[in-house]
Amino acid sequence: MVDRLMEMRLVGIAILLGMADVLHAFAIMEKEDVFKKTPCPAFLMFDNAAYLADMSFELPCKCKPEEVTSVVWYFQKSMGSRQTKVLTDFDGTMFLDSGHIRVGSDMLKRFSIRMFSLIVFQAQVKDSGHYLCGTKKGDFFYGYDVDVQPSKAVTVAFEDRSQHPQKDHTEKHFSVFTTFWDWTKCDRCGVRGEQRRIGLCYVKSAYLYPRYHAVPTDVVSCGSRSVPGRFQGTIRRRKPEVVIRSCLTPCVKTKGPEEGVLSISNLIAKIGQKPWLPKVPIQFHKQQIGSGLIIACPGARPEHAVAWDKDSTRLYRTSFLTGVKKSMRVFIDHGNHLHIRFTQLDDRGTYYCWREGQMVAGFRLSVGFRGHRRRTLDDPETRYAIKAILTSYVLITMVFVGIHVSRCCCYVFRCTPME
Repeated sequence: MVDRLMEMRLVGIAILLGMADVLHAFAIMEKEDVFKKTPCPAFLMFDNAAYLADMSFELPCKCKPEEVTSVVWYFQKSMGSRQTKVLTDFDGTMFLDSGHIRVGSDMLKRFSIRMFSLIVFQAQVKDSGHYLCGTKKGDFFYGYDVDVQPSKAVTVAFEDRSQHPQKDHTEKHFSVFTTFWDWTKCDRCGVRGEQRRIGLCYVKSAYLYPRYHAVPTDVVSCGSRSVPGRFQGTIRRRKPEVVIRSCLTPCVKTKGPEEGVLSISNLIAKIGQKPWLPKVPIQFHKQQIGSGLIIACPGARPEHAVAWDKDSTRLYRTSFLTGVKKSMRVFIDHGNHLHIRFTQLDDRGTYYCWREGQMVAGFRLSVGFRGHRRRTLDDPETRYAIKAILTSYVLITMVFVGIHVSRCCCYVFRCTPME
């Protein structure tokens, strides 16, 4: 009886394994059939896509011939430009760790190719242009018209203060408006948090260049190359938008410690003082006084709901978002990074990071005095000092020249004989 049960179990396991192999093979066939079902257009078109600066985006190569096993991605700033960047090693196998990417680095250091798709990390405005999927021989299959809109000149509206987004602007041949994404999750739980909604600039016109594909056909992002140049003067004055409002959501109950761990902890508490256990993983860092610091939340992207606390103080965007005040030493940018300029002793403490409504990490900051070290031109303080000195020198020179020119003019007019 036992042998029969064992045989039945083995047969059942074999059937399940066989079904798993069939499903895996079917998934592979489905992946391969995507390119068979999507024929490449006879005339190369460009799909329009818009993003906010500091975001990461992915561009899939939606079609290619069946015999092509690897693709090459090309970048052109404008149509017909001779300056074309090749974004692959011609094997389609270049990978990049997004954790090692720095803001503002060159695009060739900020991309990766995975399963024929191009991924650009922390996109900048200079990354706007045409992206072409093809072969190393120069055959193109698919194209994108990417518009990366600036995050530094964003119009911010706080709903709690009864502020409203920008109104639509309409002219004879086109209209400019803002298209908003969905609201993010509440960035904190159990306490008052904030939600954010990103809006990008779009234009509607019947005079768009037909080589650019968009849905609907008469609407594209404001930075698209399909917008005629005569419209750009008005469109460039339109800025992306961010709307912020307050929110309150309960925290999800987490599973408590196991019984064995709890008993060990109680035993330690009876023997001596119970050790301090942080709520989240803590990273320790020592910063020199007067230097600048940028803190990033682990695993967070610009489109995520991210919040910052210093010890028990909430750093709400209503007070700490960049651009809220004219001069800000501590602020949060639109990429969710926390900036501290000219670090002071008062900045010491633990900075907690919330991601998608959950506290995920802490950053213990200690501030010390400067040691003796050699300055280089790459230091931000050195660049700031050189810029300040040169600016002062130019202003002093202008004042000096202006005084002497005015004295010469006075002398000439005084010495001119009257007729």
